[in-house]
Amino acid sequence: MSIDILMPALSPTMEEGTLAKWHVKVGDTVKAGDVIAEIETDKATMEVEAVDEGVVEAILVDAGTENVKVNALIAKLAGEGESPAPPPAKAAPAAEAPKAAPAPAAPVQVAGETAAPAKPAPAAAQSTAQAGDRVFASPLARRLASAANLDLKAIAGTGPHGRVVKADVEAAQKGGATAKAAPASAPAAGSTAAAAPRAHLSLEQQGIPAGSYDLVPLDGMRKTIARRLTDSFRDVPHFPLTIDLEIDALLAARGKINSLLADQGVKVSVNDIIIKAVAVALKRVPEANASYTPEGIAMHHHADIAVAVAIDGGLITPIVRAAETKGLAQISAEVKDLAARAKSKKLKPEEFQGGTFSVSNLGMFGIKAFASIINEPQGAIMSVGAGEQRAVVKDGQLAVATVMTVTLTCDHRVVDGAIGAKFLAAFKPLIEEPLTLIV
Repeated sequence: MSIDILMPALSPTMEEGTLAKWHVKVGDTVKAGDVIAEIETDKATMEVEAVDEGVVEAILVDAGTENVKVNALIAKLAGEGESPAPPPAKAAPAAEAPKAAPAPAAPVQVAGETAAPAKPAPAAAQSTAQAGDRVFASPLARRLASAANLDLKAIAGTGPHGRVVKADVEAAQKGGATAKAAPASAPAAGSTAAAAPRAHLSLEQQGIPAGSYDLVPLDGMRKTIARRLTDSFRDVPHFPLTIDLEIDALLAARGKINSLLADQGVKVSVNDIIIKAVAVALKRVPEANASYTPEGIAMHHHADIAVAVAIDGGLITPIVRAAETKGLAQISAEVKDLAARAKSKKLKPEEFQGGTFSVSNLGMFGIKAFASIINEPQGAIMSVGAGEQRAVVKDGQLAVATVMTVTLTCDHRVVDGAIGAKFLAAFKPLIEEPLTLIV
């Protein structure tokens, strides 16, 4: 029988992606493990491998198609020993469905679905619905939702691949899905009293004349950054803690370290030392290496440090796993490799998802001090400013030292003021006296 190939979820948070390239065409024979396509997410380009053997029967989503929903039908394989059932599944409506996907009228198919199952098999009707309006639901669930005037997109599916089934619609009726559908759009209009009205106004309506600007469309990465950081800034009760650090000893130690590693082609940066110091401080103050969850506070076993890297169109945070167990040379090599692959969008999801703590360094841009937004579900993020010579008082005497300002933004639900202060107290000597990193 025909085997459906669905748009894969390449990460737990992925909702849609761009089908960048097909490596197969209709009629090609594929084996399990063969690369069949490339998918672009908001953060990376990933190769998709076949999980079944067969012949490519149909490609339903063209290369270059954007905003393809996870679990949408993108192609079909004809498996060995298939029964006569595949021809109806390969019928014209299913093949034309991708073209209908962007059309606003696609949901109208729901109304006609009551008659469609009479001729083709239910599977064909389901495929059409999946590829057309991008909502996974059984025909019966669609009829019930239509009769009850419920929005299928507002109903969480419990069937295979998140498919909405009869029980989900019935539960939504009892639980008030109509009321649930309204708030789905309401937050955008009422999340903040001041910002909400402006969110729906064009620039012209806000006094900026047409033709005085160029509009650059939002890509997947920028949309994700906007959504995640808005959610974090709005929903996470956060506060900053700021300290100044004298880094003359660190700069001197870095010079000696790099002279020792010169024959290995390794050049350790100040940021590499900061990553190591953060990891060691987190092990010494494990309460700061934690995440808030509704079920409880997750105390992490390792310091997985996410490092903010600016790339074209946005920001990504590749992770140095178990940084407390690694030397400066290894951290330096990993950060350079991760940053290079991040800029070419070649990171694997597990290389930029997760992490227990983030470090964002804008010192190289001359920024003296700043506070970052927490990268959920992490409990804190450290913002590192530029090192500069400042006047300081030592033993009652005025002196000059190279000073760097760092700000720790904490999730107050898990890292309160005392824990944040304790972490910075452990971090400070590791930077000002780098030899303590090996003690």
